[in-house]
Amino acid sequence: MKTRIHFSKFVVLAAALLLQGCAVTGSLAKRPVTQGPENGTLVIVGGGGMLKVIFDHFFEAAGGRDAKLVVVPTAGIEESYDDSTRSVEMFKKAGATNVQLLHTRDPKKADTAEFVAVLSDAKAVWFAGGRQWRLADSYLGTKTEAAFHDVLKRGGVIGGSSAGATIQGSYLVRGAPEGNHIMMSPGHEEGFGFLRNAAIDQHLLARKRENDLLPVIRRHPQLIGIGIDESTALLVRGNTAEVIGKSKVLFYDIGLEKTLGKKFYIMLDPGDCYDLNSRRELTAK
Repeated sequence: MKTRIHFSKFVVLAAALLLQGCAVTGSLAKRPVTQGPENGTLVIVGGGGMLKVIFDHFFEAAGGRDAKLVVVPTAGIEESYDDSTRSVEMFKKAGATNVQLLHTRDPKKADTAEFVAVLSDAKAVWFAGGRQWRLADSYLGTKTEAAFHDVLKRGGVIGGSSAGATIQGSYLVRGAPEGNHIMMSPGHEEGFGFLRNAAIDQHLLARKRENDLLPVIRRHPQLIGIGIDESTALLVRGNTAEVIGKSKVLFYDIGLEKTLGKKFYIMLDPGDCYDLNSRRELTAK
């Protein structure tokens, strides 16, 4: 499979940002463009327990707990799933009233209009945890993947935890079927690209993965690396991201190497904001 990494023209960010409470600090510089969706919202969770604040932001972006939500458990190990699967039950317990299930391991089936029909009016999609290569093998390049993007184009929300977080980036880390310790795996380096020019890792501090994204960013310097700890999420609207939950998010940028040395990352706490375009932390107004 050919790796699809999005190379966009360089731009300079100007002025206003999309998340209330954030403003640019410092001077702006030309950087490779990392972009979230033009419309819609991403809720990217680093695994672990789901906090109420994460559910609340997800439902708000969907339009409420009665909005149609499609749960995709395909990253998991089972061959088949039904409405008793953990992710469906989790959202029902949190108050969701219209939860649908979508699952296949056959990309040919995923490329049919019949299979993808459930997404046509969905307001929200959730990718459950497991192994991200299973999501890629089932849906990349199919009508189903296109329909996921359409949810965002309609102003909906896409979320996911653990594997469901990593699949949202354009570059897929830990994609090797042989084991999740392999960060770069030819043939499994392509994510869904809801967040372009980005590689997303999860369980960051809980599993002591702080340095695992460094070789990825060295090999692919156009990328921004994002490492999210457990029970923590990155809320992305446009090019602005806010940390929510209980722990930290690390942003890796090889452009920081001259000032920060070999680690070239910054660490943000809940409530902190980051501009993905200028690759700078934002200050509260």
